[in-house]
Formats: sequence, C-alpha cells, structure tokens
Amino acid sequence: MPNHLKIDLETEEALSVLREIDADPEMTQRTLSLRLGLSLGKINFLVKALIEKGLIKAENFKNSKNKSAYLYSLTPHGLEEKTKA
Repeated sequence: MPNHLKIDLETEEALSVLREIDADPEMTQRTLSLRLGLSLGKINFLVKALIEKGLIKAENFKNSKNKSAYLYSLTPHGLEEKTKA
C-alpha cells in the first residue's frame, strides 16, 4: 500500500466512517463529511485508505443519473473491525 494511504484503523474517524457507511451505503462523501464534521478531503482520504485495506468496497451506482455516484459496502473484514470498537 502506498505510504500516503497509511491509516490507523483504531482512530475514531475511521470507525465513524465504517459505522456511517454500514448505516447508509448510498451516502456520498459530501454527506459523510457533513455528518461527521470532517473536511471532504479527509473523508476522501479515509475512504480510499479503507478501500485499500479491504474494509469497504465501492461500486458504481448503476441506477443513479449521476454516473460518478458510488455504493459503498463493508466487507466481512470491515464488519469485523466495526464491531471491535
């Protein structure tokens, strides 16, 4: 994994992202940013790092008119990490 995507999965921010995605997989990064009070850049960084770690996966939201919309889902490993905290 590239050094710029290293993340401590024990941080409250990463766990909060996992919880929010589990609650609403169709949520945008902008909505995550507003709900968690973190910058959009920070959310983007966290989401990319969680994808790299295999904790979440992102798929294009095929039914969306906005073709850049993604559906986020927790992987089994992501669910396990979320429940540890």
